[in-house]
Amino acid sequence: MSSPTVATSGGFLNTIRTVVWAVLIALVIRTLLFEPFNIPSGSMIPNLLIGDYLFVSKYTYGYSRHSVPFSPPLFSGRLPDGAPERGDIAVFKLPLDNKTDYIKRIIGLPGDRIQVIRGVLHINGQAVRRERVEDFVYEDGLRGVRVPQFVETLPNGRKYRIIEIQGDQGGLDNTDVYTVPAGHYFAMGDNRDNSQDSRVLSAVGFVPVENMVGKAQILFFSHNGAAKIWEVWKWPLAIRFGRLLRGIS
Repeated sequence: MSSPTVATSGGFLNTIRTVVWAVLIALVIRTLLFEPFNIPSGSMIPNLLIGDYLFVSKYTYGYSRHSVPFSPPLFSGRLPDGAPERGDIAVFKLPLDNKTDYIKRIIGLPGDRIQVIRGVLHINGQAVRRERVEDFVYEDGLRGVRVPQFVETLPNGRKYRIIEIQGDQGGLDNTDVYTVPAGHYFAMGDNRDNSQDSRVLSAVGFVPVENMVGKAQILFFSHNGAAKIWEVWKWPLAIRFGRLLRGIS
C-alpha cells in the first residue's frame, strides 16, 4: 500500500514544480516577446484611450537592460542593435528615473530638428502635413466635448490622428527648436495639449535608445471604467467591444 505521506509530498512538489515552470515561461515571454501594458492617462487620445490594454513587442527594437523586470544593469546599449521608426507608438522608461513607463509616438530621430509653430509640427524646417477632419468627442466627466481633430502625415508617410483641445494656442503649441542628440529620440503625445512629453525638457526630454522598452502592437482589451471587476452585470456596457484585438498604428 502506498504511503499517504509520500503521495501527498509528491503531489505538493509537482505543484511547486508546475508553478515554477509557469513563472519562468511567463518571464521569458514577457522579457523576449510581448509585455502587456494598460493606458492610465489621456495623452494618446484619440488613438489610445484610458482603459485600453495592449501588447508591446519587446523584440522589435532589440533588447536593453530595460527589457528585464526591474532594469538590472546587466549590459549597456541594445542587443541586437535596434531602433524605433518615425511614427511608432513606443513604450519607454522615463529618462529622469529610468523606472516609470511612458507611452508616446516617436516623432524625431537622432539629428532631427523638431519645432511646433502655432500647433503645426515642423521636422527639419518643413511643416508636417495636417488635414482637418471631423471633430473628436472628448469625454469630460459626464459630458462629451467636441474638439478639433486632424490627420497628421509624417515625412515617411505614416498617418495618424491627433487632437487639439485648446486649438493651436496651447502651452506647447509654440516651441523652440529641439535638436535631437545622437542615440536619442523625440516623443510626443497625440493629445497635443494634454501630453507631458519630449517638448518638456525638464520632465521628459530626449529619450535614449537604451530606454526603449518596445513597440505597441496589439490592443487586446478596452473598457470605459463604468464597471468594477466584480460587477459582471455591467460588463456589456463597460467593455468597448469595437476596440478589441485591433492593430495599433
